[in-house]
Amino acid sequence: MKPALLLTLGMLLFTLGASAQTDSRIEKQKRVIADLEKRIANEEREISKLQKGRAATEERVRRLARQIDSRSQLLDETEKEASLLREEIARRDSMAGDLASMLERNRAQYAEMVREAYRNYRQNNYLTYLFSSRDFADVARKLTALREIASVRERKMRDIEALTEQVRTEKEELDRRHRSLDSVTQKLSAQREKLQRDSRNARASIQSMTRQEKSALQRKIAQEQKLDVAINELRKLTKGNREGASFSSKTTGLRLPVVGGRVKRYRENMAEVTGPRGAQVISIYEGKVIDIKSNRITNKYDVYVAHGEYLTSYANLGTISVEKGQKVARNQALGTIGSAVDVMTMETEYKLVFGIYPPDPNQKMRAENCFKR
Repeated sequence: MKPALLLTLGMLLFTLGASAQTDSRIEKQKRVIADLEKRIANEEREISKLQKGRAATEERVRRLARQIDSRSQLLDETEKEASLLREEIARRDSMAGDLASMLERNRAQYAEMVREAYRNYRQNNYLTYLFSSRDFADVARKLTALREIASVRERKMRDIEALTEQVRTEKEELDRRHRSLDSVTQKLSAQREKLQRDSRNARASIQSMTRQEKSALQRKIAQEQKLDVAINELRKLTKGNREGASFSSKTTGLRLPVVGGRVKRYRENMAEVTGPRGAQVISIYEGKVIDIKSNRITNKYDVYVAHGEYLTSYANLGTISVEKGQKVARNQALGTIGSAVDVMTMETEYKLVFGIYPPDPNQKMRAENCFKR
């Protein structure tokens, strides 16, 4: 088998390995999407059960806000699946093109072999070649050479058959991937329409509420997004911690915990930081992850990092890349920013709620004093 064919087959094996990894990632995305779809279906059933009235209107808005957030997550995850499919299609298309080119070259080479054999036959070149032998041993060698030439043609034909099958398989797989991408694209379009519908319904409900009701609703939504754990209990876990022990209330010049983020508002020891979708959330200082909580209401993660006996909290992460007990470096990624819904506008935003707590509960720290201006 020629080196070029071996190289192409090696590339094919590499592509198959990469495709298997992509398939695994796509299946994982499908499971995430299925879980979100179930969550949305449950939310829709709960919303449909609500009766009319002021209390029901408030509850409807709260549930619609959660549903809008879930739909935003679903869109993000579905777009990830579409991106994986596009990558796989590009890889398959490139491989199919390489195989098709090699097939054409092999066909051209085989055709030239056949033409050359026919010319030799017509012109009696084979007989001339044999009769020019010096002795019987030379005749035997030349017969062996002629058989080898015929064998080369046969191998070339087998190579062509194998490549033809590979090209066919690649094109079939490429067509299947295109159909999958079309299906996912249609789902994305349908999900966007449903998201817009939910937003319209929520805004209509909000317009019927009084100012006092809106304020009360905002407080309840904020309460849902608060850290689902007692900070005083977590302080106990920081006792004796030496990781990041150089941190203090005088530490300044720290980066915002969201890469490319900006502070939306400060609230004493808290900072609400918005950023682009998929932005990394980083630890502001070296330390140790002392706890990770899954917020059962928002379906997001809260991460707590001890810097010595100081504590920082990172709430509303969409994904996490650390685990409890892990040591982290300054500016190390903890995960990615999560989505949230502005209950007054029903617009999706990506934000992190950051908190900083000193060892002494009576000591107050202001988040705005920590970060670079």
